[in-house]
Amino acid sequence: MVNHSPELIIEAGRSERQYWRDLWRYRELFYFLAWRDILVRYKQTIIGIAWALIRPFLTMVVFTVVFGKLANLPSEDAPYPILVFAAMLPWQFFANSLSECSNSLIGNANLISKVYFPRLIIPTSAVVVSFVDFMISGMILLGLMAWYDFVPSWRIVTLPLFIVIAFAASMGAGLWLASLNVQYRDFRYIVPFIVQFGLYISPVGFSSSIVPSQWRSLYSLNPMVGVIDGFRWAIIGGESNLYVPGFLLSLGLVMAFLLSGIWYFRRMERTFADVI
Repeated sequence: MVNHSPELIIEAGRSERQYWRDLWRYRELFYFLAWRDILVRYKQTIIGIAWALIRPFLTMVVFTVVFGKLANLPSEDAPYPILVFAAMLPWQFFANSLSECSNSLIGNANLISKVYFPRLIIPTSAVVVSFVDFMISGMILLGLMAWYDFVPSWRIVTLPLFIVIAFAASMGAGLWLASLNVQYRDFRYIVPFIVQFGLYISPVGFSSSIVPSQWRSLYSLNPMVGVIDGFRWAIIGGESNLYVPGFLLSLGLVMAFLLSGIWYFRRMERTFADVI
């Protein structure tokens, strides 16, 4: 008599409805992964949580000196450090999310190959870890406002909307890079280049208002342009105006990245356990 042991198949949810239901069922795993990464990030650094403050602060100082003092670019009726840091917040969140997401699946290879759970939990938890850095860095902005005695206008109440858009942009690009990095491991070398190049072509150290009007729409093909302009519009207020056509274009691209990122991630998800 031969006993046939049951075959164990690790696969994604059998239907979209079941898959999204599984995301809620495995929420404790999401909490665990996010909390684990937060603890590891700060426990294994010499200066701990201060690193989340020092890096954006030093970048802000450099940009303020180069663009504000040497190039003497306009600051939209706000102290130049506040202009720069209002852009540094969403940019650092986006850049950190790309770096964390791109390696998130590889870093959890043992977990992926042994047990089923919605793989979307892993890159999402990586973005949440980057969001913690974002919240910590926000303390620098509050300090700058106090130092310069700068009081934001009523527009600050719209900031949560632009934070959601920044989160969507980070998730969309992060899902693409996480999926591609599993299939093509050389993407881990491409991500740092994307982050560095994106910093130069995004209006972080300067206001996008210096871009000639005939090029504003083309410039807004960079999705982070609309996100950064939105942050500055909400935080600086005053004479800072939001270029609506460019913002809507960037918003459309962010949503396209998010939806296509989810689609591609779900399409490749069934192969992760085999390829990784």
